[in-house]
Amino acid sequence: MPGHEKFRDRNEAGRRLAEDLREYAGRDDIVVLALPRGGVPVGYEVARRLGAPLDVFLVRKLGVPGHEELAMGAIASGGIRVINEDVTARLRIPDEDIARVAADEQNEIERQERAYRGNRPEPQLEGKTAILVDDGVATGSSMRAAAAALRARDPDSVVVAVPVAAAETCDSFRDQVDEVVCSITPEPFRAVSLWYEDFTQVGDGEVRDILDRAWRGEWGEI
Repeated sequence: MPGHEKFRDRNEAGRRLAEDLREYAGRDDIVVLALPRGGVPVGYEVARRLGAPLDVFLVRKLGVPGHEELAMGAIASGGIRVINEDVTARLRIPDEDIARVAADEQNEIERQERAYRGNRPEPQLEGKTAILVDDGVATGSSMRAAAAALRARDPDSVVVAVPVAAAETCDSFRDQVDEVVCSITPEPFRAVSLWYEDFTQVGDGEVRDILDRAWRGEWGEI
């Protein structure tokens, strides 16, 4: 694919992204928040090189009943819900249907919280610069919901950082967050997976192992 080389894997993508974020290195007000599951190995490399703590920020799409691929909103860590009122109004989705879908997705977030964090408390974000990391952005709906939900946690600033995305998708975040960092913005973009030689699915166990290493301060190659 002319103009851009593929990343070997998520770890290499994280190292490249960390270079693009080096202005944040060594600051004591930085928290790296990775979107599971694919964002966690990327976030590990970013946090490692910036000297920042790593945690996860969970977000689940709220799919339209019967057309789950269409997002009517999202729910994120802390029970924060973001609804696309244009979609719900246009499709006349009843409040009780939204509540039912949100409850199901909240249950999944709570399952993931237990699986990934165990008994560890959620990070304190007040006054911090939160860097939201994923392995790439396609439509941007999950990242947009995560950024909106994160604002409610009162960080000082929010940075969206991904190794690869379409240029127009990166631009679409700029009025919602304080900074957007996209390492490469290939044209045509088509899909995140096309820009990785190895895009193997990341499992829950791998997410937990990476987070455990970061929380113990065991930074090294993974």
